[in-house]
Amino acid sequence: MWRLGFFFHEMGYGLLSIFLPLYVIAIGGSLFEIGVMASVALLLSIPTSFLWGYLCDRGKRYKRYILLSFLASTVLLYLFSFTSSVLLLILLYSVMSILHVAHEAPKNVLIAELYSRQDWEKSFAFYEGFTEVGWLIGLLLGFVLSTLMFDSAPTFFLCAGLNLVAFLLSLVLVRDPAMVFERGLVSIEKSVDFASRGIFIASSMIDGVSMTTTKLKRDNVNAFCGGLILFSLATSILFTPMPIFVSNIVKTAALPAGLVFAVFVLNSGGGVLGYALARKRSEQSMTKSSTSRLVFLRGMFAFLLILAAQMSALASVGLATAVLIVFGFLNALFLVNTLSLSMEVIPAGKSGLFNVLIGVGGAGGSFLGPLIAQSFGFLTVFIMAGVVFLLAYVAFKIF
Repeated sequence: MWRLGFFFHEMGYGLLSIFLPLYVIAIGGSLFEIGVMASVALLLSIPTSFLWGYLCDRGKRYKRYILLSFLASTVLLYLFSFTSSVLLLILLYSVMSILHVAHEAPKNVLIAELYSRQDWEKSFAFYEGFTEVGWLIGLLLGFVLSTLMFDSAPTFFLCAGLNLVAFLLSLVLVRDPAMVFERGLVSIEKSVDFASRGIFIASSMIDGVSMTTTKLKRDNVNAFCGGLILFSLATSILFTPMPIFVSNIVKTAALPAGLVFAVFVLNSGGGVLGYALARKRSEQSMTKSSTSRLVFLRGMFAFLLILAAQMSALASVGLATAVLIVFGFLNALFLVNTLSLSMEVIPAGKSGLFNVLIGVGGAGGSFLGPLIAQSFGFLTVFIMAGVVFLLAYVAFKIF
């Protein structure tokens, strides 16, 4: 039940994710300004992600940061409705991003500490799938509001109201764990396992037994962190300008403008299916090799979007929609796996590092994606994203 507030929070942000870039264009902004807004917000959120994670781990208090995030989002989204200035919108969005990330690290820690290690994949999959349904409903709300030609102010009011509901529900339902020790136990288990394997290999070699097929290797944490940054970079390069690309091909095909939200509803639906599969297979923990395969497939589908940029309007909408559905599915599996791995390899006290790494890549991609699209076209965006996904694949293979 404690997840219910996050459900409504994601509804608000699902609606905002597509509406906001379209609103920036509507009030006279450009792709470049969308990129500046997204990248500045992410850059500002990077140090605070680490700070929120450090503070919640140090004080063993998580609820207060979740409440801060939801309440700040409520107030700032309400203020959005009173501005039609792109510069002021960038400022408000940047402030909101700093406070919004306050719930991310506490949420991850709550899942890790409320459930045992063997249930982490299942728990992360359930949480992400549950909140992805909220995101999907938010997109459906955007589709309905767009179809009914609602003004921007009611849309921002709705986003703020959904976050207010999230705040009130979390105030009642979220509880800090009585004891915080699960991640520490996992860290000890990994160290003991490594030492045990080392002793086994050494004793076998002393006895003259060949151990050529047995390897003693620690996780390459730097490769894992680099892979997360590159994956986030590629994703942001691709998805920051994606609503504008979809809007353009929908207009070219003379289809209703509300179809833009419908396309991203299907993308979110792919994510829901991915989380359902991840939860179903949670007893079979995903391996590092499966993570790299997911990243490789995502790169291949990014290259497939090159065809969508060159096809006829209707065919382009169809292919782009199909690719976005697959993207949602693959991203769900990737996120569940890497969240669980991060709770193993990132020590307590640094739980915000996962969001920092995602933010570093996201900031760069959010700036580069719209800039490349505006300067060189979407074809170059898709090529660039595909190449960076392949670099992320290499990093995860090393890990």
